[in-house]
Amino acid sequence: MMFSETHQILRESVRKFAEGEIAPIARDLDRKEQFSEELTRKMGTLGLFGIIVPESYGGHGMDYLAYAVACEEIARVDGSQAATITAHNSLGIGPLYYFGNDAQRKKYLPQLCTGEKLWAFGLTEPGAGSDSRGSKTVAKKTDGGWIINGAKIFITNGASAMNTGVTVQAVTGSKGEGKPELSCFIVERGTKGFSAKAMHGKLMWRASDTSELYFDNVFVPDENLLGRQGDGSRQMLATLDRGKIGIAAMGVGCAQGAYEKALAYAKERRQFNHPIAHFQSIAFALADMHMKIELARTYLYNVCALADAQQPFTKEAAMAKLYSSEIAGEVTDMAVQIHGGYGLMEEYDVERFWRDHRLLRIGEGTSEIQRLIISRHIGCND
Repeated sequence: MMFSETHQILRESVRKFAEGEIAPIARDLDRKEQFSEELTRKMGTLGLFGIIVPESYGGHGMDYLAYAVACEEIARVDGSQAATITAHNSLGIGPLYYFGNDAQRKKYLPQLCTGEKLWAFGLTEPGAGSDSRGSKTVAKKTDGGWIINGAKIFITNGASAMNTGVTVQAVTGSKGEGKPELSCFIVERGTKGFSAKAMHGKLMWRASDTSELYFDNVFVPDENLLGRQGDGSRQMLATLDRGKIGIAAMGVGCAQGAYEKALAYAKERRQFNHPIAHFQSIAFALADMHMKIELARTYLYNVCALADAQQPFTKEAAMAKLYSSEIAGEVTDMAVQIHGGYGLMEEYDVERFWRDHRLLRIGEGTSEIQRLIISRHIGCND
């Protein structure tokens, strides 16, 4: 792992932006459940979209460590804005960059790398979450293209005016023995029969754009097939592996933000004529929080090094995502505890950190699915 001067400059610039531009309005956006196009465009101007995409396609030609640092620093202040960045980079841009042909890359990536437009990842369905191969959305071959019918749910960046399309997994046939053939398709916003509906009333990431997508006899031409027919599941699972780096970074950032708030509060809050940070129970809790964050961060950066070296990292990504998301739960919970009753109030950010961490243990594969992946890689099914 090489943490260069470039990475440090990136961290400092993203931290300055997050503290100066996001922090002052994060609580208000959360309360209003309002997705901010203005903030999203500013994040695009800062260079936070298309981080790993080569400059030839409009990206910034950086590495996965840079991507993790950026996600971490935004999540340190606000999970909603970090969700926008993480989902757009890994789930939105990722499939188009890694599996698209040159014409598809040139058509879509430049506008997505600037943050001018957003792209969504259509995998999860009302009846297909952890069982990603359980998709009921169907694409039937017709003259010159495909007709798609079905629905997706819990899709980030799918409903705002900035969205310009989605990569959709659909059943295109059967491989025998009841196993579906799955393929991925590019569906542009505005295509007849394609609609999106924003979802509200969320516990967490209330200022991010979460949507339901509907496909009612949606026709897409043959050139909108992503990669080869039948490669959909492989493409989606590979995308999720890379997406777990972003979720792990969000876990580290969320934990770091909550820890810093708790440490500052413990130094200021006095009980029995002493700052509560002087009491061993609080001091040891803060020490444990710091230790867990540092361990999560170190392992995450090692996974980034594997990805950048184009080495296999499926198991390692699962471990990083699992550990980082679960320590985010532990750290945010203790941060609330250290704040006492104040930690339950909206005016204290640890309340929002505690809520925002919860999806990290579900998105990009639940903690249970990560343990399943790890157990298979260590030979439990042999």
